[in-house]
Amino acid sequence: MRGVLILVVFFSMFTVASLLIPSPMFPGNFFCTLIGEAAVDYAEYLSAVFNGVFYGAILWLVFTLISKRLEQQK
Repeated sequence: MRGVLILVVFFSMFTVASLLIPSPMFPGNFFCTLIGEAAVDYAEYLSAVFNGVFYGAILWLVFTLISKRLEQQK
């Protein structure tokens, strides 16, 4: 349950941060470039969601690995 909460919190943080930062962030801008002209109207929002998923998943994975190692050490 804590893992899901961590995932949602970090997804939300990076999605909002990507919307507020005026410069494009990797990998969201890269994916929007790959999609091309089909998503021009929604590129800013789509990029923010990609960034939220990418960075949220990475930090969730780090949290999960660290928590498993700490539980094994007990």
